[in-house]
Amino acid sequence: MDIKTFADLIDWTRQLHGHLAKCLVHGAAKHKEEGAALLLEYLADHEAKMACMVESFEQQADAKAMHTYVYDYLSHQPIAVNQSCDMHFENMNYDDICREVFSFHEQVMDLYRTLISKADTPGAKDLLESLLTMEKHEAMRLATQTGRMHDL
Repeated sequence: MDIKTFADLIDWTRQLHGHLAKCLVHGAAKHKEEGAALLLEYLADHEAKMACMVESFEQQADAKAMHTYVYDYLSHQPIAVNQSCDMHFENMNYDDICREVFSFHEQVMDLYRTLISKADTPGAKDLLESLLTMEKHEAMRLATQTGRMHDL
């Protein structure tokens, strides 16, 4: 996806969470370990919900900020997304699955932090800060929930 505006960035983020959800579902259906399969199902549900949360940003954000060009801030394509679900979640153990998903969230948060530091307009900066706050909150929630699941 070619990201030119903040609207494109938010749409890309929504698609990214949706794609991860599909890959997690795919891995859950094929995983041989019950605990890991349950984790994958939980994470897939969470990622699908995050895609909906990001979509709400698309609907509620300031139109001026959404049409601000972002490509000046991006030095590369943020995170490569393969259309196939070749992350092999079905072959990962519980801890590896968690590491992979948390790494994904950290990359998104790093991208937002970078863009915040370069944002010229208050509207764009506020939008990015809101997205970063949502990503941080959801990552912390995931960490807590996956820790509890692992303890069981």
